[in-house]
Amino acid sequence: MIREGRITILGAGLTGALLAVLLARRGIEVTVLERQTDPRRGTVTAGRSINLAMAARGMRGLKRAGLEHAIDDLLCPMPGRMLHPIAGDLEFQRYSGNEDDINYSVSRAGLNNRLIDAAERAGATIHFGARCERFDPATGTLHLVNPDGGEATYQAERLIAADGAGSPTRRALAKQPGFETSEQLLGHRYQEIDIPAAANGGYAMAAEALHIWPRGGYMLIALPNPGGDFTATLFMAEDEAAGTPSFSAWRTPGAAAAFVAEQFPDVPPLVPDLADQLDAHPLGILGNVRCEPWHIEDRVLLIGDAAHAIVPFHGQGMNAAFEDCVVLDSLLDAHDDWGSVFREFSAVRLADADAIATMAMENYVEMRDTVRDPRFQLKKALAFALEQRAPEHFIPRYSMVMFHADIGYATALERGRVQAALLERWTETADSLDEIDLDHCLAELGEALAPIPRASV
Repeated sequence: MIREGRITILGAGLTGALLAVLLARRGIEVTVLERQTDPRRGTVTAGRSINLAMAARGMRGLKRAGLEHAIDDLLCPMPGRMLHPIAGDLEFQRYSGNEDDINYSVSRAGLNNRLIDAAERAGATIHFGARCERFDPATGTLHLVNPDGGEATYQAERLIAADGAGSPTRRALAKQPGFETSEQLLGHRYQEIDIPAAANGGYAMAAEALHIWPRGGYMLIALPNPGGDFTATLFMAEDEAAGTPSFSAWRTPGAAAAFVAEQFPDVPPLVPDLADQLDAHPLGILGNVRCEPWHIEDRVLLIGDAAHAIVPFHGQGMNAAFEDCVVLDSLLDAHDDWGSVFREFSAVRLADADAIATMAMENYVEMRDTVRDPRFQLKKALAFALEQRAPEHFIPRYSMVMFHADIGYATALERGRVQAALLERWTETADSLDEIDLDHCLAELGEALAPIPRASV
């Protein structure tokens, strides 16, 4: 068990701040270096999503730090999706057949501020405005620049890099022999739209739902905020080479607002300054990061987005990073030396990181397209029914990812593929759930899959 030592964490974002709490609570001397100024005294970083989806893995990370109730006032429950067609009635789709399975929308900034407060209370020292320009893995030297342009060096005895998808630490490690890394940008981008609260201060749409406007090759989504407003995000091809329609088609004044009015007709009445927002809000980048290994001996470790950034379509970026923190903290109980901790952490988490990256991309197709298919609804109804009858053998893949923190991502991906093939076959000639022999399905299920394995972290 490790309960002493000195650790430098690079990055005081969500991952770095939570990790600082966990390590400092152990009695470890924690120093955090953060490139931005103190977010508790400033504004949200440009280009960062205003709110995020908090699921079971994220909540487990907060619980391990003793913070499970520290953000209750920041959470907006989302038990399902509300689909917005171009014409016709809205359709609510529950995420799970179990009423207790709920995702939450949470303010990124609010959550980050609470975690920073908790890290300082636990004893961590945080230096803001310390931007890492480069890192020397051989010496552990960080070359820092402050907001005024002043330069300094910092010697890290042991560094855990939580410095995000653009991690300068990872890029420094990429020059080391035996280190492999890839950064794959999607041909799609995203743009945020703020949907204000209604005139009475309440919500202008149903509050307890993730709203989706699925349109095949693109989509708009909206997550609720505690103040009655929503943060909407449009995901679409960047240019014609990646697909049509695309952001690059908005070449003339008013083209963007006209597109939104045509494809998402219920949105403009809710957003009086829609045209101004579309002109002013920048486009965000979407991509996946993969690297191997995640550590150098006992001296350097990558964690969170620095090791495995993913596209946001399964709402698991933050949740996967918080799970990293849980796994790392549990390994500190199992080992007496940092080298063993770093080595096992990298080995344990790599397969799960690859799996959630795959599932996030697949969920993009589901959200923007598949949810509109009646056969999708039949398969979902059958999945819910099987879960109710045999929860030890069948849990829908989405539920395994979002609501079962004790099931690893790699297990969810593997079992999900088997279950998907079975659901496809069982619904092939059926138009309703009444036409399907559940007892026959359960018998086949018992032969195809062993009882659900549970991870021990």
